[in-house]
Amino acid sequence: MSKITLRQLLIPLITIAIICFLWFGPMRIGYIENIIISLLIIIATYIEYKGKPFLALGFQRDKFTFKNIFILAPLVALGLFALYVFVLVPGITKLTEAPIDYSSFDQLTGNLPACLVALLVVWISAGFGEEIIFRGYFMRQFVKFFGESKVSISFNIVLLGCFFGFMHSYQGITGQIVTGIVGALLALIFYLRKYDLWFVVAVHGCFDTIAIICIYFGLA
Repeated sequence: MSKITLRQLLIPLITIAIICFLWFGPMRIGYIENIIISLLIIIATYIEYKGKPFLALGFQRDKFTFKNIFILAPLVALGLFALYVFVLVPGITKLTEAPIDYSSFDQLTGNLPACLVALLVVWISAGFGEEIIFRGYFMRQFVKFFGESKVSISFNIVLLGCFFGFMHSYQGITGQIVTGIVGALLALIFYLRKYDLWFVVAVHGCFDTIAIICIYFGLA
């Protein structure tokens, strides 16, 4: 692991402090919160690495191919969604004896205009936003500071998976656990794909797209 400069130490600490304030402070800015944080991260990464922030986050140009984004990523998303529906949700619900709280999505059932807006929001705020924050920034910063040993990567994936689940507390305890596991799997995919952020953005976006389609038809 290369020597970490003062710039590479202070900028992430300041950035993470601001992110925590936006998440847990008195301000409540809804769905645009992740968009604002993503822009903050891009600026901070640009300053930290003196340019090329998108590459530093994992947006690798050579990985943005038709096969990766439009074939492999949707297939992985479909498999992940099947795991979510048929294994994780029933399994964790049985353990907690508490169903996932989907009430925040009730207005989408049978409402096509609302679903179209939701699709746009989830691709920007969740697909891009959450992946830039959790995988592109938090996970990469963790690797920068603690390296890529098996122990470090395992702890990285589990820790950020737990935090990812915690940030979905509006879905109840079962939703937090299930979402945490999905977040950990996305982190594992990110690592196995050699930090290809385009791929996990596409997987996350497709996963949420499938979920919204199911909600629209009343299947959730």
